[in-house]
Amino acid sequence: MIDKISLLKTEIQKVIVGQDVIIEEMLIALMAGGHCLLEGVPGLAKTLMVRTMSQALDLSFRRIQFTPDLMPTDIVGTEILEEDHVTGKRFFKFNKGPLFANIILADEVNRTPPKTQSALLEAMQEFEVTYGGQTYPLDRPFFILATQNPIEQAGTYPLPEAQLDRFLLYIKIGYPTAAEETQILSSTTGSKKAVINPVIGAEEIKELQAITREVSISNDLITYVSEIIRATRPYTTTVNFVKEWVRWGAGPRAGQALILTAKARALFKGRYAVILEDLQAMAYPVLRHRVLMNFKAEAENVSSDKVTDELIKAISKPKANI
Repeated sequence: MIDKISLLKTEIQKVIVGQDVIIEEMLIALMAGGHCLLEGVPGLAKTLMVRTMSQALDLSFRRIQFTPDLMPTDIVGTEILEEDHVTGKRFFKFNKGPLFANIILADEVNRTPPKTQSALLEAMQEFEVTYGGQTYPLDRPFFILATQNPIEQAGTYPLPEAQLDRFLLYIKIGYPTAAEETQILSSTTGSKKAVINPVIGAEEIKELQAITREVSISNDLITYVSEIIRATRPYTTTVNFVKEWVRWGAGPRAGQALILTAKARALFKGRYAVILEDLQAMAYPVLRHRVLMNFKAEAENVSSDKVTDELIKAISKPKANI
């Protein structure tokens, strides 16, 4: 079962050159049963990465292009009036929207107004959709991968904090190295195309998500996670850097996300117990969107990743890693 995750990564790498850490974080989110927000400038293969991952998974896939005129019913679905041809009676039938799939690519999610963005909230947290007083469960596994462009601000709507918190990981995609860029140019400008084979299905993914939760973590490391999360809050922290630059800290959901993703990373690396390295590696994508910087920090370009750096330095490490 665990070997199939390595096979999944290999299939994705047939198309995606480099970006090993990004691919690993996406797979970790899948194993932990959460959603991802991918941010990067245009042309860094965000959409291609998600589409390739969906091809390597034997799951249903839908792509939603978020635009300023998109309505909640365009995502969730709507009721349509139908007629029974036998009795002649008319009735309303719920026509399911594109949200009813296993993998959803929410492309350029910040280009649609908050009214439409909020249509994802119930689906992301409760794995169900309510319409007209009726609740419709979503197929499991259910995995949303949203993308956004950090450069353009015209015609965009920042995601509400409540929605950001629903994303398990906030992944930033950077430029490729010189060698990787040369390989990209060589492999994408010819006629040869890679064939992606599905390597894992829905039942196996659900089993893998259950196994992930069984990975052990010591009480010392759980206490360490609690100390990290509590130290992000400017009114209770003992870290001066946080007091100076942070407006709001992370909530308990951040601690849950950090432990779950650390368990998934341990399993991904072939271990059945979390070590300190797992927690420190996952702290960045977990806290990146949950620590809100103050105006002074934004003016001086101090990022939440810098806060995570300082927290890792300041918080006492547990004596035992496992």
